[in-house]
Amino acid sequence: MSFNDKPSDKGPFYHGTKADLQLGDLLTAGGSSNYKTGLEMNHIYFTALVNGAGLAAELAKSNGKERVYIVEPTGNFENDPNVTDKKFPGNPTRSYRSQSPLKIVGEVTDWVRMAPEELQKWREKLANNKGDIIN
Repeated sequence: MSFNDKPSDKGPFYHGTKADLQLGDLLTAGGSSNYKTGLEMNHIYFTALVNGAGLAAELAKSNGKERVYIVEPTGNFENDPNVTDKKFPGNPTRSYRSQSPLKIVGEVTDWVRMAPEELQKWREKLANNKGDIIN
């Protein structure tokens, strides 16, 4: 079995968004991609790195407040193939995805936020990205 087939991470796990959610809410697949217009996602994405989830929250397409939620997978999950081995050997971003919902079990309010100029660089990089998303 390859590394991509069986994640070894046990958590805690985080999901960054601008959605205002409550404890017990479920995040589900089927939302719009923050990175490619017109793409409905078949998975819900999360990470074991709180600052990675914070960056995702800052990049999310919405005018809401950036939020990082502590989540629990309710089913199987796999390493995110969009970054694992495709862009970074192994899974140094500790990024995962699942077709099963993620349950909100808490919220983190203290993470390292990007400086505005760094955040702008990320937005430009994403806007110019011509790569495919493995959905």
